[in-house]
Amino acid sequence: MLHLTKTDMQEFDRRSSKGNQLKFRLGDIWYKTDYLGYEGLAEYVVSKLLALSDLRPDEYVDYETEEIEYNGQIFHACRSKDFTNGWNLITLERLFQNMYGYGLNRIIFRTPDHEDRLRILVEQVERTTGIKDFGIYMSKLLTIDSVFLNEDRHTHNIAVLTNGAGDFRLAPLFDNGACLLSDTTMEYPLSGDALDLIPKVKPKTFCDSFEEQLEIAEKLYGENIHFAFGYEEVKTIVDAADMYPDEIRDRVIDVIMEMRRRYSYLFRD
Repeated sequence: MLHLTKTDMQEFDRRSSKGNQLKFRLGDIWYKTDYLGYEGLAEYVVSKLLALSDLRPDEYVDYETEEIEYNGQIFHACRSKDFTNGWNLITLERLFQNMYGYGLNRIIFRTPDHEDRLRILVEQVERTTGIKDFGIYMSKLLTIDSVFLNEDRHTHNIAVLTNGAGDFRLAPLFDNGACLLSDTTMEYPLSGDALDLIPKVKPKTFCDSFEEQLEIAEKLYGENIHFAFGYEEVKTIVDAADMYPDEIRDRVIDVIMEMRRRYSYLFRD
């Protein structure tokens, strides 16, 4: 068990609509505690399944589970290595606030058409940062959100890296703690049937339908990520996180396999 203190705690401008997890840094390792359920398990599982996709290892953040003690309390958590390499992570919302005096979210939601919302976001980010093919990046991100049911993606946790001298580059894909029905406190209690709960999960990025959001992304920017995992790989990954009870791990497996069935066209043998 890892012991952390208040001096290790970190604050960010990356806000969540569900409140904020405790976040710590020790050396070049970051830690996030579970807050509403099993966010650390979700981060870990999604990252391990992204390793079984056609993403490169540098395109996503790899997480491990961790158990930490802070202020006399024991928390389940996840950990990851710092990926900034001396650059600064800045959310799209903060980037536009700094450069134009208003947030990107304001631009998006003044646009009624959902397809136009994604197109405008991509065009504005490319124009502001000089990053190429941001639409492909967004297509990958929205695919992951759809397959793993990330209900908390917004302009406060989509980010790029900057060196402070006007240069920008893509950040690896991160922040998947709201996936897989992880919020067992407010939204998806363990007493509920996972298959009944899945339709209740709604995205917050451009519309309230994962299917529509992904259809728009693929129409504009193509299919840019495919997966290669089945039940055995999922069970091996999930069961390795044995700090979590069987009830939670079984539910995570059930959710993943159901979403694999629904998005079977994204899977390769």
